[in-house]
Amino acid sequence: MRDYHDAEWGVPQRDPRMPWEMLMLEGFQAGLAWITILRKREAFRAAFADFDPVKVAAFDQRDIERLMANPGIVRARAKIEATIRGAQIYRDMQARGEDFSALCWSFTGGVPILGNGESLVASTPLSEQVSKELKRRGFKFVGPTITHAWMQAVGIVNDHSLRCFRRHPEPERKP
Repeated sequence: MRDYHDAEWGVPQRDPRMPWEMLMLEGFQAGLAWITILRKREAFRAAFADFDPVKVAAFDQRDIERLMANPGIVRARAKIEATIRGAQIYRDMQARGEDFSALCWSFTGGVPILGNGESLVASTPLSEQVSKELKRRGFKFVGPTITHAWMQAVGIVNDHSLRCFRRHPEPERKP
């Protein structure tokens, strides 16, 4: 968990694929501990074609059965089907010229929201707004609590404590 925190949690993710992967993993986490998902992350990546949305969007019933038989991942049919549907939504957005990362960051004007650094909350009005939009688009397992945890994970929300070195990271560099 320390490596995940120090290297990844709360670091702004701009590549469209990474926020999508994390949203899908957060959906699998529903009802479980995040450490469970982290321990299975590489198995998830192998099972879901490295979370390539175009490949996952093409998964069919055989793939669902293959995934249901995979002991390396969380074998919840509804979550597997939601991931495939999430990939199809991502692919359809791309086909319309929409960028998933741009959508994710549009709610904050592209700038991370800095939490108070003293306490963590399960959801916020912002996570409720983002959740509603994701649900409107057809995503599943994106309630306000999951959405807030995802926004923290991909750096849309910076909820590092006041004493954490990640609280005020180096400014993002533009490519």
